Amino acid sequence: MSEALRDVAGARPVTSRSVVHRGAIWDVVRDEVDFAPGVAFAREYIAHPGAAAILAVDGPLDGDPSQVRVLLIRQYRHPAARTFWELPAGLLDHEGEDPLEAAGRELAEETGYAAGSMRHLLDIHPSAGSSSELIRIHLATDLTRAEVDFEREDEESEIEVRWARLPDVLGAIRAGELTNATLVAAVLALRALGT
Repeated sequence: MSEALRDVAGARPVTSRSVVHRGAIWDVVRDEVDFAPGVAFAREYIAHPGAAAILAVDGPLDGDPSQVRVLLIRQYRHPAARTFWELPAGLLDHEGEDPLEAAGRELAEETGYAAGSMRHLLDIHPSAGSSSELIRIHLATDLTRAEVDFEREDEESEIEVRWARLPDVLGAIRAGELTNATLVAAVLALRALGT
């Protein structure tokens, strides 16, 4: 019998941890890891608070995929020197924050919509070699316009909101025109569910 195909949680012993850089949003930490007998190494990585993202859809998920629309935002991302079409998303604002609550907040702040129904779709570690970030992606349906008392700042001030047909999004992903990892993972997961 073969072992289940799944990621296995469990950190190796850390003999020391130090903050290499304290940032405004996250820190870079350095861990000394006792990997195995006689094998130790140091790793520096971004200590990330986690994030929530929302795949908000309109249309029949159990019907014709050409009738399904996906709610996207367009936002500049400086580290990648690119403006991406992506899902509404945001950091967990405090330790222990419920990702579902964060998802609802971010959906309203970034798009002006509220979800009548939201459920967990998948989790991703977008860059496990350099960050502790875990993004919990939710599937949102039954959308309505929301009253939001929130002023976007910095790169969020230029956010553009757009509905796109699911087949168009899938085609752009396959063509390499949409490359945001969270968007790609969520849309392909939705497709794997049969939509």
